[in-house]
Amino acid sequence: MRVVVNGGVQELADDTTVGDVVAQVRPVPPEADERAQAGIAVALNGEVVTRRHWWTTRLSPGDRVEVLAPIQGG
Repeated sequence: MRVVVNGGVQELADDTTVGDVVAQVRPVPPEADERAQAGIAVALNGEVVTRRHWWTTRLSPGDRVEVLAPIQGG
């Protein structure tokens, strides 16, 4: 199915979840703990998806997913 992820069209499997997209966009090394994804926010079609729902929220064709992460600067 085609979905828009961070503004770009991607072809994803029919059973893809929000969690799958986060893992693709913001990969975490295997040795990292759960804090590695702290601060990441996800919106699906303009609505926030809480972290506890990432792996149970399945995408549909045409969905728009935004994965946002904190940025450091100075």
